[in-house]
Amino acid sequence: MFIISNITAQKGVQLGPLITDGAFFLFPISYIIGDVIAEVYGFKAARRTVFIGFGVTLLAVASFSIAIALPPAPFYEAQETFASILGTLPRILIAGLAGYVVGQLLNAWVLQKMKDRYGPSHLWARLIGSTIVGQFFDTLIFCAIAAGVIGIETPGQFINYVVVGFAWKTLMEAVLVPVTYQVIAWVKRLERNTVPETRP
Repeated sequence: MFIISNITAQKGVQLGPLITDGAFFLFPISYIIGDVIAEVYGFKAARRTVFIGFGVTLLAVASFSIAIALPPAPFYEAQETFASILGTLPRILIAGLAGYVVGQLLNAWVLQKMKDRYGPSHLWARLIGSTIVGQFFDTLIFCAIAAGVIGIETPGQFINYVVVGFAWKTLMEAVLVPVTYQVIAWVKRLERNTVPETRP
């Protein structure tokens, strides 16, 4: 999800008065996945997943860069298109990685801290509370770094970009809380069924 989001986020999108980017519909799913991992496996597993995602993204960018730099065959006519789509702009990459790491770690940390303090009940409150914190910092960091790359120039456009991004991602996760509940329950059942029995 993160790799695809970094590519689609390079396009600035305007829907009526709302300004966002091409990853607005996809990126919230990565937070739902993060919520499931943090809730079922804990903060350490979520942190490990974030760093694995970070590493895989760097590998993808390096691979794209090498493929772009390789000399095209004489019959290949799409070099410029290939480079423009897969050649992730450095500021978009930095924005995505910085926002992703900070936001996902805060999301997992808040989810775990709320669980430690209030117990396993009220999952919906943990999911929404952790999302508000994680998505706010993720969106703010990403937008602050990436705004100029996608053509945002005025303070009003920037505020619009941050508010729309934060509100959309948080709303999507709130709407999808029932789905997150079902996925968490399914993964927990799966884990219970695959744990080998211990013998005395």
